[in-house]
Amino acid sequence: MIAKTPPMGWNSWDCYGAAVTEDIVRQNAEFMAKHLKQYGWEYIVVDIQWYEPKAVTHVYNPFTELCMDAYSRLIPDENRFPSSAGGKGFAPLAEYVHGLGLKFGIHIMRGIPRQAVHQNTGILGTDKTAREIAKTASICRWNTDMYGVDPEKEGAEAYYNSIFELYAAWGVDFIKCDDICRELPHEEAELVMLSNALKGCGRDMVLSLSPGPALLEKAELYKQVSNMWRITDDFWDQWELLYAMFERAEKWCTHSGPGHWPDADMLPIGPINQVWSKENRTKFTKEEQITMLTLWSIFRSPLMLGGELTGFDAFTLALVTNEAVLAMHQMARHAHQVWRRVIGGSEYILWTAVCAEGGQYAAVFNVGDHNGTIEIQLRDLEIEHASTAMELWSGEESTIDSSLTVSLNAHGAKAYQIR
Repeated sequence: MIAKTPPMGWNSWDCYGAAVTEDIVRQNAEFMAKHLKQYGWEYIVVDIQWYEPKAVTHVYNPFTELCMDAYSRLIPDENRFPSSAGGKGFAPLAEYVHGLGLKFGIHIMRGIPRQAVHQNTGILGTDKTAREIAKTASICRWNTDMYGVDPEKEGAEAYYNSIFELYAAWGVDFIKCDDICRELPHEEAELVMLSNALKGCGRDMVLSLSPGPALLEKAELYKQVSNMWRITDDFWDQWELLYAMFERAEKWCTHSGPGHWPDADMLPIGPINQVWSKENRTKFTKEEQITMLTLWSIFRSPLMLGGELTGFDAFTLALVTNEAVLAMHQMARHAHQVWRRVIGGSEYILWTAVCAEGGQYAAVFNVGDHNGTIEIQLRDLEIEHASTAMELWSGEESTIDSSLTVSLNAHGAKAYQIR
């Protein structure tokens, strides 16, 4: 099964936007192989516009020239990805990542390049052209690279088959498809066609849908066509966005399961926005980072690191290599919010989940602006007798008689395994 557990990896967007280069990808892959692979981190994903020669920041260059082959398929810019020269595409870089024991992924946009439509280039496997299959009224609101593809047009299926055959030949393991997750129901037929092309390409690939927020009423469709889908728009290092994620996670938690995972987006930790300044680091406090990892883990969101890995400090490295928390990410089942209450001037949230190996998990969050202490009653945890609780971040163990006393800093969290 593809994505039996939530995927874990690194994505270049938070650091480098559209401007990532091959040497940067390689250095992050090397760091992951050396320091993170043993903890379950495995995907290295090149985000948007790897086919754009002039990309230098997070800002897109509108209507710029793109690197493309004779069959209307985008290919890597050779200046930014030198190993792609000579028509090799991403195959050499993917081979390098695989050689480190990791998996390789790329970002794509829904549709066909506008450039291909304007030049009326061909489609592999058919006598139809880009202009004949394009849905020119279907455009992305925030990027000018593509037109939609009309599933009703002869040649449309051949186009999607051809791009996934190319990605399979390159050795791609992960596809992040953008401008499609929240575009339903208008682009639903194109999503289904894209998904079928991926499934028929002969290589296992995770399919991740962006951007969000995803449509809750389309949850069953997302499960059928993809492995993960964004439940939020771009998530950055702002407390307001993290606070809002609790409501999103509560709504989506029942849809998590093997092969299909609601995605709370990348983790903006460590050095981010590196194209603007090498001094930029996450604005999340340490408490907020612990809260984020705790929520993502008990909710079982995919975990995609957004920071420059080689710049991780001791705290950040410890944050993403905590074996007990990552075990919760892998072992939690039926996670859900139990309650959300204002107590003693602060706001607290309680989540619980069954542990696949026995016992259960409990995560307690202080999302208010004041430090505080709270008593969690055994009945809230559906426990009828005294139990042992281990706090996952600290490793401290305690016995629960009638209640669990939890002291939390503002915006902080603690997670427990209870047996």
